Amino acid sequence: MEDLDTVRVLPGCAAGMLRTLEAFGLHWDGPVEYQSQRRHHYLEALTQLSANRLTFQCSCSRAERSPHGGYPGTCREGPRRAGPTATRFRVGNERIRFNDRIQGDCVFDLQQLGDVVGRRRDGTFAYQLAVIVDDALQGVTDVVRGADLLDNTPWQLALQRALGLPAPRYAHLPLVVEPRAGKLAKSRRSVALLPARASILLHEVLTLLGQAPTAELKLEPPGRILDWANRHWRPDAIAGVREVRATSTTEVGFAPQL
Repeated sequence: MEDLDTVRVLPGCAAGMLRTLEAFGLHWDGPVEYQSQRRHHYLEALTQLSANRLTFQCSCSRAERSPHGGYPGTCREGPRRAGPTATRFRVGNERIRFNDRIQGDCVFDLQQLGDVVGRRRDGTFAYQLAVIVDDALQGVTDVVRGADLLDNTPWQLALQRALGLPAPRYAHLPLVVEPRAGKLAKSRRSVALLPARASILLHEVLTLLGQAPTAELKLEPPGRILDWANRHWRPDAIAGVREVRATSTTEVGFAPQL
């Protein structure tokens, strides 16, 4: 459970997420881990990176990033001003190449992406560092997530290599976007998932992902729908697809963000 950003954590939200997953027939192995209880692991990883001179302190704000989105290396030789600093991972001058199970062959220039934050100025450990430590500790073999996080993968692969951690396989699914533009999960039409409509919503998602579920399948319980999806899954239907467009009648909800 990604609950490091305490400002965004809503009381009761984590428990609601778990109930929703269960209602949709989705289960997990072992106890649920909370990042807020694993800070010592992230500190250990950051300390290792710093000991190998792979980090530096940065006083820049978000507004001082490059117009193209990457970090221009402003504080690589030391913070430009006094006050709180973030700890950044110093990337190399190299290209990261990996084969994504959905998006295919991917190549990224680390220098263009810039030095990624490992710990923010307020002391909070950043997503990129926390998730790769979690993946290694939990023995995660496959990471399946939205295509909006595809360009996060090269940072994570670089961090894994720097820490001597195994790299899981990656698969980036297309995002559901509004009929005109914009990610549905961040739009005015994004609503909480209704467990009572689990079967209908699972059917809708499979349709959006090009899996062509039969019409009568939406009448089955979630477990049977997921079993059908496992047996009939066709990754070629979404190969190289970054987003799928919802229609005006698309009925897809999203669990609230923790």
